[in-house]
Amino acid sequence: MSATTTSQNKASTSTSSFPGLPVVPPSDPSLTTPANMSIPRAIRKSFLAVSQSEGAGARVRRSIGTPQLRNFSPFLMLDHFSIPPSAGFPDHPHRGQETITYLLSGAVDHEDFAGNVGTINAGDLQFMTAGRGIVHAEMPRQNEDGSANVGMQLWVDLPAKLKKCEPRYRDLRAEEIPQVKLDDDKVQIKVISGQSHGVDSVKELAYTPVWLLDITIKPGGKVQQALPVGWNAFAYTLEGAVQFGVGKDAATIQKYHNTVFEQKGDSVVAEVDANATEDAQFILVAGLPLDQKIVQYGPFVVNSQEEVYQAMSDYQTFSNGFERARGFQSEIGKRMDH
Repeated sequence: MSATTTSQNKASTSTSSFPGLPVVPPSDPSLTTPANMSIPRAIRKSFLAVSQSEGAGARVRRSIGTPQLRNFSPFLMLDHFSIPPSAGFPDHPHRGQETITYLLSGAVDHEDFAGNVGTINAGDLQFMTAGRGIVHAEMPRQNEDGSANVGMQLWVDLPAKLKKCEPRYRDLRAEEIPQVKLDDDKVQIKVISGQSHGVDSVKELAYTPVWLLDITIKPGGKVQQALPVGWNAFAYTLEGAVQFGVGKDAATIQKYHNTVFEQKGDSVVAEVDANATEDAQFILVAGLPLDQKIVQYGPFVVNSQEEVYQAMSDYQTFSNGFERARGFQSEIGKRMDH
């Protein structure tokens, strides 16, 4: 998406990690602490993500990146998007961040100025590192029933030393995602990134350390999910109602709400009332906070005002990472002309 974006593209640079990036060490106590000794995180705040227009004809429920929750490091923006077949995100630039797109229904095509093209379908994800610069388009497929293409897109800040790296993409297909079933199958967890109850995700997806779990709980189900100590964490409820927290700190959260957890603690407890009439589904996300200033101007995320001016100049003059933008017009973006 543009200042919002559904990032989707294929192939690119090396798969090796950059040295020196902070990661959670295997000895992190949050990963080995027995559940009965764990410290559940309390809720800091929970609020409704209000629907708004974005791009060309799309609707998004934005929670991170609003006055309610701005720059929740390393997270910059979270959109729950709905793109009808006639809408989309034609050619637009990015610099300085990573985007994680999780498609829940439908299909979205992507194309960039380096010739990368592809499609992600329901259940698939794409991790895009914009780095020093990318221009791409993201356009929905026409569904037979005319329904919208729905998904989540998360913008993640890049450490300052990686903001000038070459852009790259990682596609993660639905069938590649390991799953965990708990509490007599009343809890199902898709381990997109991170760890859950002894199951590790596919590696090498993003440069900034982020955990992303898609959790579905049936009525009467309960789970206690360990999270790395000191990381910022939130849950976005997609369906149903879920209770987070324990004891007097517990609260029942309805769908389309973003629930932000306190940094103190090493786990999140979630359950669904046994009398509930539907399952609850939410994504639980945690990320390593970055100790750096954030200066954002639309699709450019840098560390100083001077770098904003530089990014705008580079984009307009086709330089310093935007050379291939000169004369670029995506084929899929032309759909908006019809």
